[in-house]
Amino acid sequence: MTNLIDIKGVTHAYQTPLGPLPVLNDLNIAVPEGEFCAVVGPSGCGKSTLTRLIAGLMKPDRGEVWLHGERVTGPRKTVGMAFQNPVLLEWRTILQNVILPLEIVAPSLPKKDREARAMELLALVGLEGFENKRPSELSGGMRQRASLCRAIVHKPDVLIMDEPFGALDAFTREDLWQTMHELRAKEPFTAVLITHDLRESVFLGDQVIVLSGRPATTQYVLDVKFPGERVLDGLYTPESSAMLHTLREQIQIAQGRAEPGQAA
Repeated sequence: MTNLIDIKGVTHAYQTPLGPLPVLNDLNIAVPEGEFCAVVGPSGCGKSTLTRLIAGLMKPDRGEVWLHGERVTGPRKTVGMAFQNPVLLEWRTILQNVILPLEIVAPSLPKKDREARAMELLALVGLEGFENKRPSELSGGMRQRASLCRAIVHKPDVLIMDEPFGALDAFTREDLWQTMHELRAKEPFTAVLITHDLRESVFLGDQVIVLSGRPATTQYVLDVKFPGERVLDGLYTPESSAMLHTLREQIQIAQGRAEPGQAA
């Protein structure tokens, strides 16, 4: 299987008044095309920095980031991004918000085609009939659904999500997890998800990467084995419990609260 994302020996530090603040150290991550990679780790370990490097919004001090066999040297139009805050423009309708990336990356595409593409996605996520509403007229979960549509409307090579469900209540969050699987089935894409929710990482991810404490490196990689279709009840099976236990142990190690083999 071909890797769509290759992060090779990436090291990065932020310059502060007190000197360099190392955040990533010799980080290596490979994400095969079509897979969903979830990234977890202690707070402040550099997860959001990782998303900016993949998107080309930053350059690493050392190492390389590759997408589709091309080295990332600057911002790329083939990357979609979704954040904890949907950041929808209040002066635009939901439909107008969703088509915004197409206006930027495909300005020659006829308006009717842009709108048809957006309406197709809005229907997929259950927002048909809300396309002419303003963001303030929708619930938090509905706004996040619209944000996801906007992130993939231009069919990006990779979708980067930085805790997109973190501010939602538990029931809405679980509903959106299932929506993500429905989107992947009908709109295949490669994804990198930053999350603090281990259940979310296991339910959505094909692999879960645990980053160490800062400066972060790749501490552990879990290949998620979910037999059959993923349903929420699957999170309560012995297999899922074992995966979650392993991830919790690895987080304790990354936090410095336990040594390898001693986490509980």
